[in-house]
Amino acid sequence: MGFEFEAYQGLETQSRDFCSHVVRNNGLIFVFTSPLESNNEEFSAHLAKHGDGVKDVAFSVDNAAGIYEKAVDRGAISVRAPETLEDEHGAVIIASVKTYGDTIHSFVQRKQADGTTYRGAFLPGFINHPERELFNGLIPIPELLYIDHVVGNQQDGEMEPVSQWYEQILDFHRFFTVDDKLFHESLSSLRSTVMADYDEVIKMPINEPAAGRR
Repeated sequence: MGFEFEAYQGLETQSRDFCSHVVRNNGLIFVFTSPLESNNEEFSAHLAKHGDGVKDVAFSVDNAAGIYEKAVDRGAISVRAPETLEDEHGAVIIASVKTYGDTIHSFVQRKQADGTTYRGAFLPGFINHPERELFNGLIPIPELLYIDHVVGNQQDGEMEPVSQWYEQILDFHRFFTVDDKLFHESLSSLRSTVMADYDEVIKMPINEPAAGRR
């Protein structure tokens, strides 16, 4: 899919807890992380319960601390209080809150109040990735520009409470809604409410199953 290795964190960078590989294709960034100890509290329990999957849907923001504080004041559960990470390339502020299930949202601020922007490899603690994807030099690279949406699938009856969470906690609004009258097949159907941020750059469809023949 044209992704290229971008940054790395592991034992070679003095990280004794995690090994992370960052890959990018234009504006799409994925971080693949594995714990290096089986008793790692942050990741091992999540892997044991869910297997490989998405733990953190992160947003690039202008004011990580401000968004975090407003969210917590409105009832969001804190996962990580605002923290400044620094190295010789600058500083990044990160904060996180819990959303549906065991998923979290991290707010990542790369531009500081003094106007400086972090210039390092992804985040402090990472280095430029030592590898390159050989296939990218042999085949055409798909022109993927950005992530259109991220779906949060819920149990039946949970779509509305989760949608309200995005409205009340993060000031999202309802962008689009469909129910099982419109979205169905012969054996299954679902309901979906697409939540979007103020600028409608971030779209989070919140889905739940609806009763079908099966």
